[in-house]
Amino acid sequence: QVQPVESGGGLVQAGGSLRLSCAASGRTFSNYAMAWFRQAPGKEREFVATINASGGSTIYADSVKGRFTLSRGYAKNTVYLVMNSLKPEDTAVYYCAAGTNTNRNPALYPYWGQGTQVTVSS
Repeated sequence: QVQPVESGGGLVQAGGSLRLSCAASGRTFSNYAMAWFRQAPGKEREFVATINASGGSTIYADSVKGRFTLSRGYAKNTVYLVMNSLKPEDTAVYYCAAGTNTNRNPALYPYWGQGTQVTVSS
């Protein structure tokens, strides 16, 4: 069992930066691919980025490519999403998820955190 826990959300002005963290309990956390999804009010959950278990491979949504960077900590038990050049359209609840493989499909991630709010003001 893996339970992701997100932190680091908040309010930032457009053009600013935030770093989200996701730590997970469970001794096998380092064996899981991790991903971030986001959901804005009235919209479906949207893929943001994913990283494989070793941290050597990442995939980004086109909407965040070049602005967001996903990485794993040295002990592989924490992942970090650094978000630069934030835009008002990045406003959403950001969710961390764990799964067997990297994938853009949220249905393939069995473990989810509670989410953290990111608000970007214009």
